[in-house]
Amino acid sequence: MSARSTRASNAVDRLKERSGNRLYSMSITGAGHFFLTEGPGKPPLCEPKELDDFVAFVNAQGPQKPKRVSKLDVEFEKQLAKKTPNN
Repeated sequence: MSARSTRASNAVDRLKERSGNRLYSMSITGAGHFFLTEGPGKPPLCEPKELDDFVAFVNAQGPQKPKRVSKLDVEFEKQLAKKTPNN
């Protein structure tokens, strides 16, 4: 498996984990484009896409994981909120 298809399949694996749908599947066309289906024999969920576009599409599907926020980030946001704009 090439690095291209590994990157795409990792995106699909993350989608499977987020969504709980273990049937998601990707296919590669003869031209090297990728598309996503909800399972073998199901219609494609998108037109065939280049690698970067495919990964972005897959990452946007299903529920999203909340971003991790550190204590430092929280404190920084508090400091920004306390500052008043200079006029």
